[in-house]
Amino acid sequence: MTGVLRVIDPGLHATVQDSGRLGWRRFGVSVSGAMDPPALALANILAGNPPDGAAVEFAQTGGTWQIDTGSCRIAVTGGSFSVSADGAPLAPWHSHTLRRGQRLTIGGARDAMWGYLAVAGGFAIAAQLGSRATHVRSGIGGRRIEAGDALPLGLERAPAGREHFVPPLRWTPGPIRVVLGPQADYFAPETIAAFLAATWRVGHRGDRMGVWLDGPPIAHARGFNLVSDGLVAGCIQVPGSGQPVVLLMDCQTAGGYPKLATVITPDLPRLAQSRSGTRLRFAAIDVEAAQQLYRAYHAVFATPTRALRVAPGPPPWESWFGG
Repeated sequence: MTGVLRVIDPGLHATVQDSGRLGWRRFGVSVSGAMDPPALALANILAGNPPDGAAVEFAQTGGTWQIDTGSCRIAVTGGSFSVSADGAPLAPWHSHTLRRGQRLTIGGARDAMWGYLAVAGGFAIAAQLGSRATHVRSGIGGRRIEAGDALPLGLERAPAGREHFVPPLRWTPGPIRVVLGPQADYFAPETIAAFLAATWRVGHRGDRMGVWLDGPPIAHARGFNLVSDGLVAGCIQVPGSGQPVVLLMDCQTAGGYPKLATVITPDLPRLAQSRSGTRLRFAAIDVEAAQQLYRAYHAVFATPTRALRVAPGPPPWESWFGG
């Protein structure tokens, strides 16, 4: 019999996410997956899971969860979220072993929008189209997590051994880097220069599908309707209003607004983690530079266990008392 993680309060926009539903975009199926893949990977390795495993993703605040199993190792990452068990503070970016009946509460963070709660053994839920990621609009992978839900766990008891921590992710400040196009020719050169020179603010309109940027309207040189073509997370579409939209992990697979630029993969988590009101600027780089940055980014996060550090202090209580 497996244990469960019982939902007392799911916080905001809580869903189960993993590394995404790959290979189905050509059939109109969104990739979904974590908004901040490195934070998801670190939460998983802290819990002792593969880095691409399924975890709970939440926005701004993570709510309250009850451990209904013999014991459970958990980790919370994404930002400096306030974390506590039965009122006792716990550190984020750190694994913790909790006992049956304990309540885990996750508050907010000033430095992040999206957080991750991973549990040892992951969640014992069925994959759909090769992934446990939730795409709310289509219902593929399920729905948002609600109060009263009971998420089945892969393990009845936490694994033995010491707790671990990782250094919190710190994104390099500076402009968000983009590759221009694929429809940069729908905008005059001076319009593109103005886009790169402007300071943009992350708007209040946004979700896992995309986020609107507030700033000077962008004029179209060749209209704003074109034959729909492929979209990926990071595309910056400019609809008729002239206010750009940066597409994120739940974005549609095709669309008909011109795309002025595309955010490079290493910078997309930083943009996704930007809270409403955050001011951003963009810098254009060429494809070769973007590929080099991607290779460096992938090399760091291909082996996230290198970031693990053994926590000081005695092993968790299960090692002494057997749970």
